[in-house]
Amino acid sequence: MNDLIAKLAAHERIRAARHHIERTDEVTLARQAALSAIPAPTGAEAPRAARTAELFREVGLHEVTIDEVGNVHGWFPGNGGRGTGDGSAPVVVAAHLDTVFGPDVRVAVERRGDRLEGPGISDNARGLTALVAVAEAMVRARVGTARPFLFVATVGEEGSGDLRGAKYLLNGKNNVGARHALPQPAAFIALDGAGLERIVHRALGSRRYRVTFRGPGGHSWAAFGVANPANAAGRAIALLADLPLKSEPRTTCAVVRVGGGTGLNSIPQEAWVDLDMRSEDPKALAQIDVTVRAALDRAAEDENRRRTPGSAALSVHVQLVGDRPSGVTPRTHPLVQIAVAATRALGRDAELASASTYANVAIARGIPAIALGAGGRAGDAHLTTEWYENSDGSLGVLRALLVTAAMAEVV
Repeated sequence: MNDLIAKLAAHERIRAARHHIERTDEVTLARQAALSAIPAPTGAEAPRAARTAELFREVGLHEVTIDEVGNVHGWFPGNGGRGTGDGSAPVVVAAHLDTVFGPDVRVAVERRGDRLEGPGISDNARGLTALVAVAEAMVRARVGTARPFLFVATVGEEGSGDLRGAKYLLNGKNNVGARHALPQPAAFIALDGAGLERIVHRALGSRRYRVTFRGPGGHSWAAFGVANPANAAGRAIALLADLPLKSEPRTTCAVVRVGGGTGLNSIPQEAWVDLDMRSEDPKALAQIDVTVRAALDRAAEDENRRRTPGSAALSVHVQLVGDRPSGVTPRTHPLVQIAVAATRALGRDAELASASTYANVAIARGIPAIALGAGGRAGDAHLTTEWYENSDGSLGVLRALLVTAAMAEVV
């Protein structure tokens, strides 16, 4: 793959695209700050989506649309033809619109020396801006490819979004600016945050549950002895903390939130626990799911066994609130090898990694997929003090260009 990347980098049109990326680096950085300053909480991405659609049109993408769930699509047709609606397998390049920050968080961006500071400035204003920059470079340099490109800004990547945008995009049924459903993509490349070394090819899957114990409740003195949902929640937490978990493949189960009750002198009628289970391996994730459910049932049974005779039993309800699939694009796959070669060609050591990104959906559906950082340095992710430094930022955009162009077969 090193020879392929070297040949691609020497291609007249790719050299022109690289020149455009380098020449407009400050424009890209300004766009990043402007997009980051548009609030985009998960589930409320519409204002940022509207601006992204405007940018797609400004840089020359075709058939720019916003779909039913809020994803923004724009096509680059490749070598002749529209490249949409004709059954061609596209290369999908994606970045997520949403941030982890709620509507009450001030998302203004401030420059301090070489740093831009603001909630979401890297995750994922950087990836989103790089998406636009790659598209613009291809259009301006008139890069010809055998396959079309679909550039997509997706909704619902963070937290409770549960990869909603990527799942909708890849469900095989929706139209994306064409008369026909999106064909199975030839590749899916996610641009997420900063960095120039990591190549995420292992999809870290997760299942998230809201577990609710419900009982009769009552006065903490007069009704003492009834089955107590808070006790059941505590028993469940203790059992989950003692679960034997695999280190290979690494599998985890974490209690992440606990709540319930109405007052200091009342046995609660309801107590709840939020769980986050993760693994790179689908079978391991399914296995821990079964084990966890058995532990929850045991906690309810233990509490019911101790209740006052004749009093009502409590119940346990398990609600799935998140399901991120797992899987892997093998390190030997051409997409991964191309990304490694492109990283090395830019003077960096490639780091193959595992993470939970919107590439999970593609990987789980058998589509070759990876996630890449979009250059620069960043820190304090998911904190209001998040920052970004544009050191070698243009190289991140260039790497994305090289990988996507190689998968689309430059002509």
